Amino acid sequence: MSRIANTPEPPYYAVIFTSLRTAGDNGYGLMAERMAELAAQQPGFLGLESAREELGVTVSYWESLEAIKQWKQHVEHREAQRLGRNDWYAAFQVRIAKVERDYAFGDRSDFED
Repeated sequence: MSRIANTPEPPYYAVIFTSLRTAGDNGYGLMAERMAELAAQQPGFLGLESAREELGVTVSYWESLEAIKQWKQHVEHREAQRLGRNDWYAAFQVRIAKVERDYAFGDRSDFED
């Protein structure tokens, strides 16, 4: 994924998934693509950003905590979570944050406070 998500005016929520992979793909690439496609179809989904070198970081944006909860419980996502714990991740951390303020490059209004 190589673009910045176009999010609405805050407030909204961010799920920050940080991970260290195990060796080999073992189906990870296909599942990651499927999860991105499936997340985009969920009610309350706002966008996704992802980068991976040695450390992977994926941030998904959501309208509400309820939308995040529903995504976490989605049957295909639960299977991806199980495979992640068992096969794909040496370690991971999930953080959920409420976005109260955001601004983009060139938006100088945020610097006037």
